[in-house]
Amino acid sequence: MSVSIEQVEHIARLAKLSFTEDEKARLVLQLNQILNYMNKLNELDTSEVEPTYNVLALKNVMRADEVKTWLTQDEAIANAPASSHGYFSVPKVIG
Repeated sequence: MSVSIEQVEHIARLAKLSFTEDEKARLVLQLNQILNYMNKLNELDTSEVEPTYNVLALKNVMRADEVKTWLTQDEAIANAPASSHGYFSVPKVIG
C-alpha cells in the first residue's frame, strides 16, 4: 500500500489545508516511509506477546471510599456572594 499525490490532496482538502507541490511530494514520501515501516512491524510474530496498555509498570493509586458527612444546602450557600431561594445566584451571561 502506498500513498499518492491525489490522496494527499484529498486529505488536505478534508482538513482544509493547502500545501505547495514540494510539500505534497515530501508528505507522500514521508507517509510512504511510515507505511513501509508499519508493514515491516507487521512481519513480526507477536502471537506470544501479551497486549500491553502501558510500557511502564504504572498503576492508578486511589484512596478507599469512605462515608463522610457533607455540607447541608444552607451550609454550602452560607459563604456565597449571592443566593436566592436556597440556590447560588449568578450573573446572567447570555444576552
